[in-house]
Formats: sequence, C-alpha cells, structure tokens
Amino acid sequence: MKYRHIFFDLDHTLWDFDANARETLHQLHCDLKLADRGVYDFDLFLQHYLVHNERLWERYRKGEIRQEELRLKRMILTLLEFKIADEALCREMNDLFLQLLPTRTLLFPDTKEVLQYLTDKGYFLHLITNGFEEVQHNKLRSSGLQDYFHEVVTSECSNSLKPEPEIFEYALAKTGAAASNSIMIGDSLEVDIAGALNVGMDAIHTNYLGTAGKIKPTYTVTALSQLKDIL
Repeated sequence: MKYRHIFFDLDHTLWDFDANARETLHQLHCDLKLADRGVYDFDLFLQHYLVHNERLWERYRKGEIRQEELRLKRMILTLLEFKIADEALCREMNDLFLQLLPTRTLLFPDTKEVLQYLTDKGYFLHLITNGFEEVQHNKLRSSGLQDYFHEVVTSECSNSLKPEPEIFEYALAKTGAAASNSIMIGDSLEVDIAGALNVGMDAIHTNYLGTAGKIKPTYTVTALSQLKDIL
C-alpha cells in the first residue's frame, strides 16, 4: 500500500457540524423561548449563526481573535441580527451550546462503514482538527467514533491551526508517520487540502457540495463511500 496513515478532518467531513448545530440551536430556541425575545424566525436565526460562525473561525485561524471571543461573539452577532443586545443571554446561549453540541451524533452517510473498511484494511487512522480539545473528544465519544482513531491532534494540543504546517508536522511526529506514506481527507480546500499538500502529503477533498476552487487535491470524492475506490 502506498499509504499507511490516513488523517481525517472531523467537522464537515465525518461529523455533520451544520446538522448538529441546527439541532442544538433549535433546542436553545425552544428552551430559552427566543421567539418571545424577538428571534421570530428559527431558520433565519440558524442562517445568521452559520455565517457568523464561519467568518469568526476564519479570523481565529488567522490569529486575529482568541477562542473565548469566537465562542461568545458568534452568539452576540447572531442576536444583533434581530436587534437584540443582551450579553447575559448570549453567555447563557454559549454555555448551553457548548454543553449540548458535543452530545449530538449526526454523521455524514457511510462514516462508520468506511472507517471500519479502512481499519480492516490495516490503515492507521488519525484526526487533525482545528476544534477545541475537550469539545472534539466529546463529539467522538458521543457519536461512537473514538475507537477508530489512534491519535487525535487538535489545534489546542499542537498549538497550531490548519493550514499551518506546524500542526501537520506535529501530527506526523506524534503518529510516527511520514508525509510520503500519509494522506489527508477533509472538506476544506484552503484549510485541509492546502495544508496537507504544503507539507508533502497527498490529500482527498470531500467535496459534498460540488464547489470549485483553485487548489487541486490529489483526489476528489463527493461521498465518503467513494474512498473505497481510492484506498
């Protein structure tokens, strides 16, 4: 086999962040009676949250904001879309969101089947994620994925963020892998694919949305089941 080590991204690649966030935010919308406070349209509330979350994560990856600012500000900005300025409510929403989100279990189709297939073929499976240490491990436990992975490398434990080379180099050193016998699988061309290619690793883009980009991965799949045709 050309590859011995397979590194996966977690959110948006295996663990369906958008679907799990929707479930969690819907629970907050109901439990905190946000409709009575002025959040009149849940779907619009969710849309605003996802946009602000992605923009803040981009700033976080660039080192422009810190973890706590990201977490709280995404709630503040989302509520401001409904002309609600209530920091206490935002803090309550943030605390509950961080408690509930990692307990969600929605995965992309065929996730466990494909991970078992790769395990049975003798690959060593690992994770490289920009998510926070405690949250990501809770997601893995709740969704039954933790036993598939030998090593889980987060931005917190590596003190670096994809696409920076340091997090990939840290992951290779921790797993005893080499770039030449490793491959990265992730949904983001700019973060997962570019980061891996820049340290000499091959990379598979999980292009679920059929988006186009300038960065050219080694392979592209539109469903996890297609990994069986490559690995």
